[in-house]
Parts: sequence; C-alpha cells; structure tokens
Amino acid sequence: MKNQRLSRRQMIGTTAASGMVFPMLAAAQAGARAGENTGPTTSTPEDRERRMKWWHEARFGMFIHFGLYSVLGRHEWAMELEGIPVDEYQKLAEQFNPKPHAARAWAKLAKSAGMKYMVMTTKHHEGFCLFNTKLTDYCAPKHAAGRDLVAEFVEAARAEGMHFGFYYSLMDWHHPDGARCKSDEAARRRFVDYIHGQVRELCSNYGKLDVLWYDVNWPLTPEGWESEKMNRMVRQLQPDILINNRSGIPEDFTTPEQRIQASAAPWEACMTMNDSWGYQSGDDNWKSPKTVVRNLLTCTRDGGNYLLNIGPRGDGSIPEPSVQILTSVGQWTAPNRDLISNADRCQVKRSQSALFTRRGNILYAHIYFWNGPTFSIGGLQNKVLSAKFYPSGKPVTFEQEQFRVKFTNLPAQAPDPIATVIAIECDGEPAQDQLLIRTNRKRESV
Repeated sequence: MKNQRLSRRQMIGTTAASGMVFPMLAAAQAGARAGENTGPTTSTPEDRERRMKWWHEARFGMFIHFGLYSVLGRHEWAMELEGIPVDEYQKLAEQFNPKPHAARAWAKLAKSAGMKYMVMTTKHHEGFCLFNTKLTDYCAPKHAAGRDLVAEFVEAARAEGMHFGFYYSLMDWHHPDGARCKSDEAARRRFVDYIHGQVRELCSNYGKLDVLWYDVNWPLTPEGWESEKMNRMVRQLQPDILINNRSGIPEDFTTPEQRIQASAAPWEACMTMNDSWGYQSGDDNWKSPKTVVRNLLTCTRDGGNYLLNIGPRGDGSIPEPSVQILTSVGQWTAPNRDLISNADRCQVKRSQSALFTRRGNILYAHIYFWNGPTFSIGGLQNKVLSAKFYPSGKPVTFEQEQFRVKFTNLPAQAPDPIATVIAIECDGEPAQDQLLIRTNRKRESV
C-alpha cells in the first residue's frame, strides 16, 4: 500500500514510519477533537456576523508555513519525526536568514492568484518565533535573521491590500515545560503564562489583526490552557478579530484539514499544494491549477473558505511550482472573482464534468471537463429562462426536457482550459433532484 502523508492532527498520535500510536498522544488527540465544538465561545452570533462579513466575501486565502524547518527542507515535522535533539535542531537558527522582505513576493503572488487574505506561522511546533518577543531568546530578531519577520509579513500584506492573520501553535517542542505541563502544575502555570504572554504580544504589537489561527492544543485541555481567558484577552485587544477553533473551544470558524468538509457553522478548508506544509524539497506531488480551482469552487458552493498553503524555502523564496500553479489560478480567478466573492450556498451538486455555484436565481456551471458540443444537467427542477457564457455574455442555446437541460452548439474546444462558465438564469432558486430521474424515468418492458 502506498504510504499516505499524515495531517498535522494525525501526527499528534502516530508516527509516519510505523503507524504506532503513543497512548498519551492518542488520548490528547481524541480530547482535542472532542473539544473542537464544545465549551464556551467568547463572542455573540450577532457580533460574529459583523466581524466575518469580509471573510465570507474573501473565500480564498494564502497559508504560509515558514520556520527553521524551511532550512532543512524535509517537512515541518522533521524535528519530531526524525527525532532530532533540541540542542541540534536549535542550531538551525544560525542558518535561518531569509532575504529581506521576502514576504513581499508572497503577498504579490497571493493577490495575483485572487486571494484576499494571508495567514503566516508566527511560531510552529518547533517553538522558534518569527516575531520579536520579550519572553524568549529563541526568535528570529535575536538570531541570524536579526529581524522581525512577522513585521515584514504585516508590511507586505498591507501593501497589497490583503487582510492578514497569525498562525500560532500552542504545542511547543522546544520549551522545557511543553510536555511536562500535562502532569506538573507548576510547569503548566509557567507554560500557560508563556503562551498567553506571546499571544498578547502578537495582538498588541502589529496594529489591527484580522485572524488568529491557533494550532495543536496538545497536551492540555481547553481548561488547562485557560483558552476562554486567553481568547477574551485577544478580543479585548483586537475587537474585530476572527479566531479559529483549535484552542479547543468553537469561536468563529472550524478548520477541516486536507479535506473539504462543509458545516452549518463558518468553515475554512486548509490544504497544501503538494503533500507538505513546510518546504519539502523532494515533494513533487503538486496539485494542478484545475484541481485548485475545483477545490475553491467546492468550498464556495458549500459556503466555506479555502486556505491554500505555500512553503517557502529557508531564504524565503517560493518554490517555482507554487508560483506556476498560483499564476495559472489567477488567470482563471481574474474574470471570475465576482462569482466567488458574492456566491450563495448552492444546492445543485451532481455532475461528472462541472461544479456549480449560484447567486440568487442564477446558476453558474463551471465546466472543468469539456465534452463539447453539448453539456447537460440532469434533475434540474427549475425552468431555465436563459443561458450565457460568463463573463462574455454570449448566448448559449439550450433544450429543456423532463429530466435534463441540454446546452447545445458549444465550441469543440473549451474556451477556458481550467473551467468554462455558463450562467443559467432560472425561474427560482436552483434546485436539483436526480433521484427523480432514477425513480420516474420511463423504462422498457422486459
């Protein structure tokens, strides 16, 4: 069987090489999952609706995993998966010296791809901080880089008109209390004060912050982390901020990882462009631009967001395949961005060659497998009033029967190789029921 890459959450309790589960880690994993949608929240539904308006319209964001692991080029979990001792790993801090303002290229690429916000790792599980902190010397300004890389990221995002957020890992493989805090109350007190202190710094030192994106809350419960207290502090410092669910309490949005999983609550699918979050020099399993657009459309259809990752090299440069993929994606989003930003949830889903989004009574068929000269939708329950190519507005001829709408006289070659869009005006909110075809179609006698 082909070895499967593990998600960040799977790695909490499993080794990639053997699949062996460590009991303590597995228990923490189960607890973290159980706590994702339980417990208190530190805001009201009304205030959440106000704060999240821009986020729902944005739909598409860039995730950036950047840290000492970027120097190694062997995945962001290298320190743990390879069993690298702390004293050996921390020497990478003297090799980690990205070119100044590398984040400007990230922000320009994000904007050209049609992304509207960016989230960068300020501290990953390795414990190394990219920001200027008074609570540890294990940070970029006090080592080879000599600079606040988070400040450079903020400057770059603002220069391109992007919303931005900070990823922050609660789990810490470097801090001496990062594991013993589970069973030692004095260690828990020291470690929680350290974490709360760094969260306070991040929310105090960079002006208005749009998103706080926590990650792995091993080894403590939300009560042990004092997550409610921490998040109330965050909201006092940043009244407009959005907070994800990974501190163990629900807050503003859920975060399915490496999968698209819609929910009634606001949700954001975070995914990689290959199989790695941090730079992995040997990982060549890149998603195609068509796959990226299909993922974006699936999230849009079901009312969610798509946070797509890049893993810069240690010098801050972006791997060429990431640039090529996002450049192609941007060529598609440029004429179609309005269909992403202003989309409503769409009930129409069934097709082997297209994805659907909608705005009001207009259904947009995004045809990614072009089989001209015809295209059909089965089970559409509405009367079709008109059909046009989007955005050109060129009319498309169609025939409507009991069980299908058939669009005809289409060009032999796809007008857009990634996804060609047909805007279909319906007499009501578009709805589809393909079971009616199965149960009611006329069948021949035996």
